[in-house]
Amino acid sequence: MTDLRVAQDSSAARTASWIGRFPWVTTTIAIAAIAGGLSFTPWSVTATWLLTAYVLTVAGRSAWGMLRALRAGTFGVDIIAVTAIVATVLVGELWAALVIVLMLTTGEALESYAAGRATRDLRALLSRNPRTAHRIGPSGDADDIPIDEITVGVHILVRADEVVPVDGTLISDAGVFDESSLTGESLPVEKTSGDEVLSGSVNGSAAIVLQTTRAAADSQYQQIVALVEGAAATKAPMVRLADRFALPFAITAYALAGLAWWVSGEPTRFAEVLVVATPCPLIIAAPVAFMAGMSRAARRGVIIRSSASLEKLRRARTFAFDKTGTLTRGTPRLVDVRAMTAFTPEDVLRSAASAEVNSAHILAAAAIAGARERGIATAPSTDATEATAAGITATVERRRVVVGKRDFVASNVRDDVARTILTGGEIAVYVGVDDRFAGVLVFRDQVRENALPTLMRLRERGARHFIMLTGDDTATAAYIAGVLEIDDVHAACLPSDKVAVVAQAGDRPVVMVGDGVNDAPVLAAADVGVAMGARGATAASEAADVVILADDIGRVADAVDIGTETVDVALQSIWIGIGLSTALMVVAAFGWIPALAGAWSQEAIDVIAIAWALRATRSI
Repeated sequence: MTDLRVAQDSSAARTASWIGRFPWVTTTIAIAAIAGGLSFTPWSVTATWLLTAYVLTVAGRSAWGMLRALRAGTFGVDIIAVTAIVATVLVGELWAALVIVLMLTTGEALESYAAGRATRDLRALLSRNPRTAHRIGPSGDADDIPIDEITVGVHILVRADEVVPVDGTLISDAGVFDESSLTGESLPVEKTSGDEVLSGSVNGSAAIVLQTTRAAADSQYQQIVALVEGAAATKAPMVRLADRFALPFAITAYALAGLAWWVSGEPTRFAEVLVVATPCPLIIAAPVAFMAGMSRAARRGVIIRSSASLEKLRRARTFAFDKTGTLTRGTPRLVDVRAMTAFTPEDVLRSAASAEVNSAHILAAAAIAGARERGIATAPSTDATEATAAGITATVERRRVVVGKRDFVASNVRDDVARTILTGGEIAVYVGVDDRFAGVLVFRDQVRENALPTLMRLRERGARHFIMLTGDDTATAAYIAGVLEIDDVHAACLPSDKVAVVAQAGDRPVVMVGDGVNDAPVLAAADVGVAMGARGATAASEAADVVILADDIGRVADAVDIGTETVDVALQSIWIGIGLSTALMVVAAFGWIPALAGAWSQEAIDVIAIAWALRATRSI
């Protein structure tokens, strides 16, 4: 019994929510029920006045929106619906007018529902981000308080793997921070006491203490959010797909309706033609197709926030990519082991990885992973000592192993430690064994395996221009661009530089793909911003039109495929509806379809157009 009551309460809550979200659809149905009941009572005249007042109210509301659209330079399909409502009222076909109102309000509800669902999915993604900071009080205890209450000069605790909430100065002896989402640099940054730490960076494996230097509103993260808002405000509004057909369809409908009235001399003929001309498929079928396409994208882990984004993806000709974490994996990988004469590469790697087991550094993890990939097992190690931001020493198989920066290793061995030659995007870790310089481990941020195939898929869909934007140096950028066959490369970019490059791109629409806080402004400025949400920060996801939940750049091509196929289906639905409506207009012009029958005939066309539009839920 309890389960039944809970189910009933849940159903009632869903119904109340639906009524609250779509009041015009609910009101239209309620008016139909009330007027229908009154029609069979002595108060039938009341039903007439109720229907007249309501349909004219909806017509006035739509007309006001239509006038605002006209002032903005947009001619919408609603004008035919408004004219049809007024015409049917004037000739006394009130129930036909109500059917048109139902169609009009249902189309608005479907568009609202599609956009609302995408927004809810995105909010669910962003809700995992921290909203508080750990302020250290006089007693030394840390209390959680909202970030907005943090003031300058207080001490805050940032635990392992947490996002730094506000800008500050490092109080702890040392710390390691991932600034890739801010600067695009894929490797961790080591800082010592007194160094500045920016909000938005991610703390390493050890808790640290900061003294705040700025309030949250003035910190680096919030400045980037402000750039996002400014860039987003410059975007031009997108014209609805159906509105592009509005003017020629309206001219045809009015001309045919006027001709039918003039030839027959019957004003009802004008209303009858406009009723079947009411652009139900244009208003309803396209939103249904877009909603279906957005649902299909969500099943693929791609959140598309609006139908406008689907249209732009279909027409996109320029694709700009951030490098770190987007075209590359954003984590270093062992690519070479350079051994000195007295050592083998296997010995150097085994010794280094065995010592690095005792370190939480990202390069230590990369060394261990590199040894595992090569089938080299680590050996037990003892007496491990780590020098922060320098390296580690440990005893491995009764040999003293030192691993770290060149200067650190040089100070612990007798041999000269020559600087190894590196190419773009590489970093070296030096290894010493028993007071001898043993060799070098070389790491590089790796290009994603499916990055080049993704670019090829985009070319097949019509992309003509690829751009790579990165905060890295020119050598690193050039290497990655060469692997991916990208000619237009912009290195050492600040967030404002990226915005400028995208704004000046000539072959539009421009799609920008990024994953970090530093990408947020350019994501907002692009025609379509795509955030790799699995890695990206809150600002990037909020600025984006499309959020990819999986850490998979191939989903960018999936989004373009879905956008292309969805718009194609929407266009097909519109043309089917226009063709059938035109045929009915011709029949109505001869007086063979009464207004109410014409209104319901138009609803039958809706069913056909919507059924076709639902094909967007699957791959075509």
